[in-house]
Amino acid sequence: MPSIHWSIEKLSLPLRYTWKISRNATDEKTNLIVRCADGSYVGKGEAAPNIRYGESPEVLLTQFERFANTAPPDFASVDELQAHCHQCEVAYALRFAIESAWYHLRAGGRREQLQRTLNVEFIDHSATSYTIPIMEPGVVKSFYDNQRLKRFPYIKLKVNRELAEDLTRQVVSFSNAPVMLDANEAFTDVEDCIRFLEKIKKLPLELVEQPLPSSMREESTYLKKYCPFPLFADEAITHDPDFEWLLNSFDGINMKLMKAGGYSNGLRILREARHHRLRTMIGCMVETSLGISSALNIISMADYVDLDSFILLQKEPFGLLTEFEGRLSFNDSDRL
Repeated sequence: MPSIHWSIEKLSLPLRYTWKISRNATDEKTNLIVRCADGSYVGKGEAAPNIRYGESPEVLLTQFERFANTAPPDFASVDELQAHCHQCEVAYALRFAIESAWYHLRAGGRREQLQRTLNVEFIDHSATSYTIPIMEPGVVKSFYDNQRLKRFPYIKLKVNRELAEDLTRQVVSFSNAPVMLDANEAFTDVEDCIRFLEKIKKLPLELVEQPLPSSMREESTYLKKYCPFPLFADEAITHDPDFEWLLNSFDGINMKLMKAGGYSNGLRILREARHHRLRTMIGCMVETSLGISSALNIISMADYVDLDSFILLQKEPFGLLTEFEGRLSFNDSDRL
């Protein structure tokens, strides 16, 4: 087998509007594109660094150089690849980019071959939710109308502690679609969070996602007893979730491949969640259609699909997916 050549590049991604969640706001993201080539085909993967997990483009570039400089000509298995990533102390977003590029190379760019390797049912299209970032309650209706968000089957609403009640009431007043409330660890006092949920308990919400910091484990278990809505874990779901704790604290999980570190571990997490009868969501960071299409490859394992972020880019560089009337589809269902 020919030797693999590894390479990486930075990709600046201006956004169509300010992306604001409870802990930060940005108008541009910088992601990394990993390529591995064997002379016949090029496999590609995407890393979306997230400062919440100590990741930055500069840190990941340094880690990739260490990985590539010590990599063997090829890896005999994904376990061998992941062991090398671990030895090189590669962050999980970069592990995903490396692993998916390697998988895509081994599949020869054929989605059917990747399906067989991953042992997943192939679904070539799916509805997705769309996320409204934090903004002043008075402008959220015009944002909803201007972005034509009525076409999406679910709306995910980002909130912080200060605007949570007003934003939630505003959105449910005009959205016919179920609303998923995403706090991104905004509440640091569990009693304060319970009071907020009590105020909105009669609103038609689909679920509430990660209202407390993932470090507040006992408080999260306590919160579940009083939450009137299904609780989903997000920041608490990294590469090795504690399912014993999750079962007592949440009703479902949001698995993101960037945090899981690759297809193989992401699927392990989803299968274990289903084994424990937790509901599953597949989510994303701010990614191009390269990263989103990778997640779309495994949506047969998800109860909810939250893969909208490539839509908020000013210029999407790969064109691998199409969104029409809230549904995602591959532009070429046979090619990666």
